[in-house]
Amino acid sequence: MSDKPPTPPADLSTEMVDTLNSYTPEQLGYVARYAEALAAHKARGGHVDDAPDDDEVDERPDDLPDDVPSKATITIKEINDNRYYYWQWRDGERIRSQYKGPVNPDE
Repeated sequence: MSDKPPTPPADLSTEMVDTLNSYTPEQLGYVARYAEALAAHKARGGHVDDAPDDDEVDERPDDLPDDVPSKATITIKEINDNRYYYWQWRDGERIRSQYKGPVNPDE
C-alpha cells in the first residue's frame, strides 16, 4: 500500500475534501457507511427530505423479513473484499443486523 494519500474525485468540492481530510479514521468510517446507506436509499427511489409525517403509518418494504422491524435501514458491509446488504436497526442499546444479499447479485 502506498504512503501517498488517495486522489479525491474531481467532482468533490475543495471544501468537502478539506473537511474529509480533517476527519479521524473512525469518523471517515462513519461517513463511508452513511454515504453507502444513503446511496442505497436513493437508488431505491427514496429522497432525503421524504421524512414521513407523524400522521402517516409506516409501510413495510415488500422485501423486509417478518423478524426485522419496519424501522430497519439497509447498510452495506464489506467482508473479504465482497460487499453485502444488511438490514440494520437499534434494539435498545444494541445494533442488530440481518443479512439481505450481495450488493452485486453476480457475486
